[in-house]
Amino acid sequence: MLTPTLTLYTAPTPNGHKVSIALEALKELYPDSGLSYDFKKLDFSKLEQKEPWYLQINPNGRIPAVTHHRPDGSHFNVFETAAILLYLVQRWDPERKISFEIGSDEESEALQWIFFSHGGVGPMQGQANHFYRYAPEKIPYGINRYITETKRLYSVLEARLTQGEGRDYLVGSGKGKYSIADINVWPWIKAWAWSGVDSLDDFPNLAKWLDRIANSPGVQAGLNVPEKRPAVSELTKEQQEEQARKASEWILKGNGVNQTK
Repeated sequence: MLTPTLTLYTAPTPNGHKVSIALEALKELYPDSGLSYDFKKLDFSKLEQKEPWYLQINPNGRIPAVTHHRPDGSHFNVFETAAILLYLVQRWDPERKISFEIGSDEESEALQWIFFSHGGVGPMQGQANHFYRYAPEKIPYGINRYITETKRLYSVLEARLTQGEGRDYLVGSGKGKYSIADINVWPWIKAWAWSGVDSLDDFPNLAKWLDRIANSPGVQAGLNVPEKRPAVSELTKEQQEEQARKASEWILKGNGVNQTK
């Protein structure tokens, strides 16, 4: 069996799905490129992301990360989602189908929206998840603080998509072009209901963008890596609570919180 080009270390989370979606998009857009990958799902309940072997790949002990198996037999590790996305398009998107010419205004815009997501949407929505779903003590201030900030960040995206006569994508002239800037934030927006956001009624263009990206190259295949998870709307309230309870156990364990009293 041929060695795959890349090994992806991942889990079914928004950050993990960013990379699997990008990989599947590149495979779909460049079917003759020879790009291939396999993946290893890390079991958070066993804190596999903190094991010494994985810390050699990602010293931050988070997912995702990739190992590039180069033709000369050497290996190169990349961690941090944005760094991985940029690494992928720099090497396997020669026609800039989901990226932009290096040094162009569009490339700068893409980087701005990618950093906006990494500095804002991911951390704030992640905190909304924590206080709304996982925290052992429900603190109204924390819940309201992070859900409100998540909605504010959504309003920034909504304003961007409303510019001019309306945009289909975050970056590019006219209606824009589907790119890693969209891929980088879409999995978080997809999880809006899990984060305690009650609806997207105040963000109609963001809701349309959410549906549009769902039908873009690589998305549905990428969501199956490492496995398909049901949408929040497909779960009963009891199932949501049980899922949050199980996740809370390893989240608090990973944070060094002793749940025994």
